[in-house]
Amino acid sequence: MDTETALSALRALGQEHRLAAYRALVAAGPEGLSVGELRELVDVPAATLSAHLNTLRSAHLVADTREGRVIRVRADYARMNALLEYLTENCCGGASCAPKKKSARANTSATITR
Repeated sequence: MDTETALSALRALGQEHRLAAYRALVAAGPEGLSVGELRELVDVPAATLSAHLNTLRSAHLVADTREGRVIRVRADYARMNALLEYLTENCCGGASCAPKKKSARANTSATITR
């Protein structure tokens, strides 16, 4: 992923309702949600959701398909993973970022006795 593509995705996610909609779609899994289901979860008017979905579509974060009279929206997991990889590409200068395990002794010393 290049910088301009990452910026486009981050701008699309940089609004409360779009982020909520995207997170709901990610949580829904590969089957996605109908626009009506998504509207109920995000609790915004239909026209507003349509505008937000257009922004997410133009950033290639979501895609939709028509199933009869229903439009089903799905998160693009490949694009999401590419964005995450871009953001963590140089994480910790190549060193492990895993949190250090606390020793059993450190855990017991924090216990309050009465």
